Amino acid sequence: MWTKFVVVEQRGGTVTDPGSVGTRSATRIRRGRTAGALASVAVLLAASGCSVAGADPIGEGPGTLRVVLPEEPPTLEPCDASLTATGRVTRANITEALTERDPSTGRLEQALATKWTRESPTSWTFTLRKGVRFHDDSPFTAEAAAFSIERATDSDIDCNVDGYIFTDSKITAKAVDDTTLEVTTAEPDPILPLRLSFVEIVPTSTDPDSRVREPVGTGPYRIDEWSQGRFLRLKRFSGYWGETPDYAAAKYVWRAEGSVRAAMVTNNEADVAIGLAPEDGAGDRAVEFTTNEVSYVRMDATKAPLDDVRIRRAVNYAIDREGLVTAVFSGRPSGQLVSKGVTGYNPRVKPWPYDPKRAKRLVAEARADGVPTDTTITIIGRTGIYPKAAEAMEVVQDGLLKAGLKVKIKMLDVNAWLEYLLRPFPKGIGPTLLQAQHGNQAGDAAFTMGQIYGSKGAQSSYGTPGLDALTKQAELASGDKRQQAFADAFAHQNDEVVRDAVMANMTGILALSSHVRYRPDSATNDEMRLSDMRRADRGRS
Repeated sequence: MWTKFVVVEQRGGTVTDPGSVGTRSATRIRRGRTAGALASVAVLLAASGCSVAGADPIGEGPGTLRVVLPEEPPTLEPCDASLTATGRVTRANITEALTERDPSTGRLEQALATKWTRESPTSWTFTLRKGVRFHDDSPFTAEAAAFSIERATDSDIDCNVDGYIFTDSKITAKAVDDTTLEVTTAEPDPILPLRLSFVEIVPTSTDPDSRVREPVGTGPYRIDEWSQGRFLRLKRFSGYWGETPDYAAAKYVWRAEGSVRAAMVTNNEADVAIGLAPEDGAGDRAVEFTTNEVSYVRMDATKAPLDDVRIRRAVNYAIDREGLVTAVFSGRPSGQLVSKGVTGYNPRVKPWPYDPKRAKRLVAEARADGVPTDTTITIIGRTGIYPKAAEAMEVVQDGLLKAGLKVKIKMLDVNAWLEYLLRPFPKGIGPTLLQAQHGNQAGDAAFTMGQIYGSKGAQSSYGTPGLDALTKQAELASGDKRQQAFADAFAHQNDEVVRDAVMANMTGILALSSHVRYRPDSATNDEMRLSDMRRADRGRS
């Protein structure tokens, strides 16, 4: 039996009106969750003497939260925290940003900044929290904030957050005094405070020219020990400015097999395991939750036969989305690359219906007009992108073969697959469909449209001047006009461009020990906050 938490998100607050923010007490209230939702339960027990599948038990005593991940973080560099494997460990645990987005409401909330005001179309003023110190005991100041912004957006480190969040944006940050920061942009940017929620703040002693292995932050936990390939241990930071978290320490280990991760929780060798599939055997320890990840197949519309919109529509009609989410992976059918709660989500864009007869008819019409429908299309799949990734592509292949297309599958590991995801794409490979997944954790369609659908987007295989114009118009808008403009852009992509076959808004599964209470939300895959996890000997509050 599973416990299911359906996290319903709404647009609101500063995502659509970033100039306003309410006041909050200095005690951190994370993500707008209530105490009841995070009620504490029984004290941690010692690890079982029986290890799972030959894996060494985590072996920590009461007071330490034991977390098992699918993979070791590739880096803890703060400016790469937009990478899922890095962000789920660092964000709001080790490092913090000026602002943070509540995934349950869409509101932008205070973090290291307590107030922000838009002074002009290109200028913002941030008032910073007083009395905050870094793990090295140096004070958090506007100078540190300005340094962190410059390091993340204008350095030779090639930060992931720069390409993903800021793209070509030019911003300048200047300390007015210790608690006042002025940020200016080259062009009007109505969601700058939201973008800055992805800039993790570090002290000025941080190397400005190269990545750091063990960052210093202001978060509730500091790095205690990172044994490469074995474990990562964090300890509670005694000088933390906010509410003291329940657990004195957290220890992360990583196991590639989902069944092993699940068994570690059921055998009391771990307290939390993420990235599970229904068949991994977590039993009544499994917790299902809605994520912000959307699975899709990207079509290379520059090559025949995919350069004919009839073929791209046929691909969409040929995919049995209901069958996929019933038999292959967890989720719900979707028709657009953002989930409910993201600014720009269009409720009128529905999943394409499964209509194999119509798909076959469209392919036949294109063939009669001379479109080379006998050209082999290669599905570029990624092993492990989600549970049963290869099986999902086999379902897609079967539908396309029945529609009259020639299709083969090529499954790759993540490094080889990345060559097809990002520009410049490999040459001479013929028409392709790329298995992909997109999670808009920032909550605004600006982080989807430009990079994925823009003519020059880093992950875009095809764009049109019309869609580029709609995207640009939306990026300059704010409030309700911004929401409507992006919604119109998604409708245009779905009706006229048809660059993708969007499949499903994915569901996540984690295993949770009976000794821990935690309510996952749509951001859990990207940032798993240790402060949100409770234990019983703290009592109810």
